[in-house]
Amino acid sequence: MESFFNENFEVKAKHSSNEALERWRKLCGVVKNPNRRFRFTANLSKRDEAAVIRRTNQEKLRVAVLVSKVAFQLIQGVQHYNVPEEVKDAGFQICAEELGSIVEGHDTKKLKFHGGVDGIAEKLSTSFTNGLSTMSELMDRRQEIFGTNKFAESQSRGFWVFVWEALHDMTLMILAACAVVSLIVGIAIEGWPCGAHDGLGIVASILLVVVVTATSDYRQSLQFKDLDNEKKKIAVQVTRNGYRQRLSIYELLPGDIVHLSIGDQVPADGLFISGFSVSIDESSLTGESEPVMVGTESPFMLSGTKIRDGSCKMLVTTVGMRTQWGKLMATLSEGGDDETPLQVKLNGVDTFIGKIGL
Repeated sequence: MESFFNENFEVKAKHSSNEALERWRKLCGVVKNPNRRFRFTANLSKRDEAAVIRRTNQEKLRVAVLVSKVAFQLIQGVQHYNVPEEVKDAGFQICAEELGSIVEGHDTKKLKFHGGVDGIAEKLSTSFTNGLSTMSELMDRRQEIFGTNKFAESQSRGFWVFVWEALHDMTLMILAACAVVSLIVGIAIEGWPCGAHDGLGIVASILLVVVVTATSDYRQSLQFKDLDNEKKKIAVQVTRNGYRQRLSIYELLPGDIVHLSIGDQVPADGLFISGFSVSIDESSLTGESEPVMVGTESPFMLSGTKIRDGSCKMLVTTVGMRTQWGKLMATLSEGGDDETPLQVKLNGVDTFIGKIGL
């Protein structure tokens, strides 16, 4: 039967031509129940429809691939970075603003564009093993370009500022008004100096209260300032000139290799180099109590946070007011000193007592 089909109809078990299959389907169309005869014979019309759909899908896929390639090339073209001339002249290949945008924005695309952590270290002219060189000229140039790891602090208030604030007390203002009235009435009735005794006594009491209050507040401000300075005396382990040493966080510069472990505070914005099981508490910045895992895939570390678990080496990228912590401090200082709820209540009580005294 197979040879008969091959000789008369050219129908083969596999890979038959469309013309032969068409002749076979026409011949079988006159028999009863022709569907049984076509059980193992392809439906040519549906085969053509499937071929058209397949070609259409292939064309769509080809267009999508071409569009994605063009989009990728455009993205690569957009991520173009020009190094400022002063940065080039200092011997670096990246500026402080670019470093800040990478770490603050957790921008992995920019980080890959610059060659990852290794590329950033190379552009900062540092080494993971030896750290920075302490040659004075190189350190001065680095400090001029990237700044120091110090934060702008509000100026301390002088003694006369506290005197002026003490004079704004409601009770003292009422007493001052009474003193003026007493002086005028006393001098007008009894003359000088007998009529001025009561008024001058009130003035003396006012001055005594103001001086004592201002002196107490001024001494407290000095004590708080000294305590704050003691709190800020934080030292970290840093690799410089090929060996580890202990330095103050205010001496750090971009390119330093800092060693951190459990309980340490991240002294500046930087990138994770190596370590194990590092989790960071970012509640001081974001308010989120959940720890954030840091590793090679997410190497971004922000200043002001604390190492909750693990230990690591970090490459310092941004220092001072350019860090996330520095920007937060600048925002808080611009907002002024807000009164606490207790101060608001005490001011209300003071005003109430002044009204009763009046």
